[in-house]
Amino acid sequence: METSRSNDLDMSIVSSTSSPESCDLVTVPTRQGLEAVDILRRGAGEAVGPVLHDDGGETLCFLVPSGTAAAWDVPGSTCTETDGRGLSLHREPPVAGSDWLLPPGEADLATDPSVLRRALGEAARLIEAADSCR
Repeated sequence: METSRSNDLDMSIVSSTSSPESCDLVTVPTRQGLEAVDILRRGAGEAVGPVLHDDGGETLCFLVPSGTAAAWDVPGSTCTETDGRGLSLHREPPVAGSDWLLPPGEADLATDPSVLRRALGEAARLIEAADSCR
């Protein structure tokens, strides 16, 4: 699997505002992302931030704190930098054909990258185990 970092943020996902908050986006395949959301929501005290279901239903995007992309190394995922620009999310789905799995305002501000990394690893192991039983 491939790990990548990108400096090119799809600006249709977020919009510039005067808000001091900023975020990076971790994009993963939907199956792994849904497992990770379940793991995070079951965990004691492990919060999950907004999650966008995007790209024709093939990926999920987790909001993580700005700067995460610089050290992101999870195979099979991409972390997109926002270069520290002040960004905030719209409550409405930002891209035609996409929707919020966990919308802004109903989730924490962002998912802790170390918590997300563990959840994605556990999700990958669960998926591998399930697929090997077929």
